[in-house]
Amino acid sequence: MKIAQLLLIHLFVFNCVYAQTGIKGTLKDAQENTPIEYGSIGLFSLNDSSLINGAVTQPNGTFELKGIKPGSYYLSIQFMGYKSLIVNPIEISRGNVLDLGTLLISPDEQLLEMVEVSGSRFTTMHKVDRQVFESSDFLSGQGGNAIDVLRNLPSVSINAEGQLSVRGATGFVVMLNGKPIQSDPSIILSQLPANSIKNIEVVTAPSAKYDPEGKAGIINITTEKGATDGTFIQVNTRLGLPSIQDYNNKEKPQRYGADFTINHKKEAWDLSFGASYLRNDINGRREGEVYTIIDNSTTYFPSDGERGFDEEAYSGRLTLGFVPNERNNFSLGFYGGIRSKDRTADIIYYDNHAVVNDQRLYTMQYYNENLRIRTSDFALGSFDYIHTFENKASISTSFLYEYTMLGGPTTNRNLGYPNSDFIYQDEYNTNDNPLHGIRWQIDYKSKPQPWGALEAGYQFRSLNHLGDFVYERKNSEGKFELVPDFSSNVDLTRLIHSGYGQLNGVKGKWNYTAGLRLEFMDRSLHLKDKANTIDSTYTYEFVQPYPSANIQYSANESLKLKAAYSRRVERTTTFKMNPFPEREHSETLEQGDPSLLPEFIDLVEAGIVKDIGENSFYTTAYYRKVKNLVNRVNTIYNDTILNRIYSNVGTGRSLGLEAGIELNPTSNWKVFTGANVYQYEIKGQFDNRPIDTSAWIYSINANTSYAFTSTFSLQWSLNYLSKRITAQGEDSRFLSPNLVAKKTFFGDRFSATLQWLNMDMGLLPTNEQRISTWRENEFYTTTNYVLEVDMIMLNLSYTINPGKNKSRFVKSEFGEKEF
Repeated sequence: MKIAQLLLIHLFVFNCVYAQTGIKGTLKDAQENTPIEYGSIGLFSLNDSSLINGAVTQPNGTFELKGIKPGSYYLSIQFMGYKSLIVNPIEISRGNVLDLGTLLISPDEQLLEMVEVSGSRFTTMHKVDRQVFESSDFLSGQGGNAIDVLRNLPSVSINAEGQLSVRGATGFVVMLNGKPIQSDPSIILSQLPANSIKNIEVVTAPSAKYDPEGKAGIINITTEKGATDGTFIQVNTRLGLPSIQDYNNKEKPQRYGADFTINHKKEAWDLSFGASYLRNDINGRREGEVYTIIDNSTTYFPSDGERGFDEEAYSGRLTLGFVPNERNNFSLGFYGGIRSKDRTADIIYYDNHAVVNDQRLYTMQYYNENLRIRTSDFALGSFDYIHTFENKASISTSFLYEYTMLGGPTTNRNLGYPNSDFIYQDEYNTNDNPLHGIRWQIDYKSKPQPWGALEAGYQFRSLNHLGDFVYERKNSEGKFELVPDFSSNVDLTRLIHSGYGQLNGVKGKWNYTAGLRLEFMDRSLHLKDKANTIDSTYTYEFVQPYPSANIQYSANESLKLKAAYSRRVERTTTFKMNPFPEREHSETLEQGDPSLLPEFIDLVEAGIVKDIGENSFYTTAYYRKVKNLVNRVNTIYNDTILNRIYSNVGTGRSLGLEAGIELNPTSNWKVFTGANVYQYEIKGQFDNRPIDTSAWIYSINANTSYAFTSTFSLQWSLNYLSKRITAQGEDSRFLSPNLVAKKTFFGDRFSATLQWLNMDMGLLPTNEQRISTWRENEFYTTTNYVLEVDMIMLNLSYTINPGKNKSRFVKSEFGEKEF
């Protein structure tokens, strides 16, 4: 018995000693001194070159091999596009962990040239919690903005309004270089030049480390960067040729713009400055058919007319970075600009009439002159600091303040037709919406351990959004007077405290992340009308846990299996909670719900990634449940006006499959295609009426390119989105094909891109979408939005010192969500 006990003690001590025997180090780029993630580390016996152990490097470049027996070894380090590094010899002694410090590997210029010529680089990289897409592979986005790049990704779809969705969900958070923005994606991404984007990461099931906002997850955009001293300059210009199709709009669209980025790095200092201007008008038409039923009277008001957009934006950005040593990193950023978006909807209601028992009571025509101007002047600043301890642990803090002045008038005039000198109704509404936002957070990451690393953090967010809404109508004396029912003051205050803990680790072929975030939110909405008859406050608060887990198993170098779970929230904007109606069109009022609840989302997914030589395939099955689903629904305001209301309509469920394939049939030809298909259902109620609807929905993004020479290529892409259901109706399919030719000069420093966007030629239903809603025995409305097709754009880009760019700019977090 004693002998057995002694043997057990001996084995225990023996294992403990060897468990503490090993090798560790950090892998970095020799030129840029930046960490290399997913570098391959192999430990071999010096005697017979047999493989003893192996690992891949972490995001910060660190690696560690444990449980190595004493002896003589050599280390082989490899990473795609870099020269192999051999560390020889390595002597391991019992009970010690040998620290190799920082190991540097250099890019293999010859290999990189071969990769560029062959075109065999993958467009997509799959990591444990995200998919990473190379921006340069999508030529239809070059010279445009981030939306033009995003629309090509397999899980992303776009509609006629330019609204992006991920796996059918429109709510997602945008991050820039890993920094959360949490603003309206369409507005943010339309301001970011596509030329400055290096790659885009789609995180459908984010971990607890990230803020939980965003129904569809996170899209992280990383900009081109480098770390060598020098000056990087890039100038881009964009010019749209005259419209090919005529939509009988009053003004011809103007499309042009320019942006530049200057980045200068000298030793510890890093200065980036950028500015942009963009004018992007789109012509179009609106064809509508509406009827309402009140008692036994049915009122019809079909319509047809102009619906175009004029967009103009100026912006400037400045970032100053200071890195005195490898343990400290400071960054100061400023961002400001002016934006406006004018929507013209001049509509003829050509057969407005009411019917009782199949008998017309009247017939009339009128012309609605409608112009909505939306503006945003904003300024924000941020400060970030990161400290890395000697044991590789780190602590970081970030502070952001934003001021935004939102506003803009809407004019709505009902005139006679064809004699527009006669005025039936003349109305004007405007608003001023100053917004103040603050975000402060602190994060800690522990020293790497054999079982992984712990991360923890705290975040505070504060939002104060005021609104002064004034609605006036011209009286019989020709003077504008206040309409109290539509005029109000709104004051929204929202405070959020959240903290998280998370474990990240790699064990053999397993890569895992598990964490929990706990959040407290306090929301207060104060409403007051201009007649002083309404003065009320709506409050809402909650404490909510957000668990998450990601796991990936690498069966071999070409096959990976992964699964994930994530819980998230989609918060409501001030606009969706303001109950005072706003006149959008002759036939439409829009209003919110002050008691609107946030949406809570649960997502489960599992997938497989398979590489077959230079080809790749992946597929992911997912299930998403949305509690307190928010939809825009309609009620009847009067015989010719519908009231659009944002309301919690019940629960939404999606069960789907996303797949993508990348083929390289030849060295010059690449095919990249993705598809998403899911069954979507909505169950709940609105206005005491049950809602129970479901349908199969799918989207396809196809992309194929051919390089005729190393400097000239063509690319064709297709975006297709099928018909989709809503709580009260459906949205039709959407189609957008594009053809792009790109030519580079002077060693890729100068490039010219010619784009044929929304190809149609009178043969396809391109860039148009019909939106229909109905309620049995009450109303029916269908509107077809026909937007411009066959648009020709020329983009020119010139770069000085490519590869030295390290520009990282702060972005809006609060105001752009309300724009």
